[in-house]
Amino acid sequence: QVQLVESGGGLVQAGGSLRLSCAASGRTFSSSAMGWFRQAPGKERDFVASISWSGGSTDYADSVKGRFTISRDNAKNTVYLQMNSLKPEDTAVYYCARRSTGYLSASRIKAGYDSWGQGTQVTVSS
Repeated sequence: QVQLVESGGGLVQAGGSLRLSCAASGRTFSSSAMGWFRQAPGKERDFVASISWSGGSTDYADSVKGRFTISRDNAKNTVYLQMNSLKPEDTAVYYCARRSTGYLSASRIKAGYDSWGQGTQVTVSS
């Protein structure tokens, strides 16, 4: 079972930037697609971004497209989420997740992810 540890969250003013990191243990990281999801208080956990095993393909929720960038470094077993032009509505707990073994492509479907981190809080003030 892979372990995922997120970091980089915090408090930022609207218009600012943050970069989240997700460090993964285990040897299957480079053969797994990865994703970021977020959950605001009282709401469902929603898809944010996903990246294929090689990094060659990405997908974004419409609400973050053009502002967020997902990337990965397989040599470091780490996936990143660069968040620019942050808005108060981006406030949420952000979770890193790994797609089930054998699924290499990016995906928005939450049920297809079998490993989750503990989450990191992102708060954007207006």
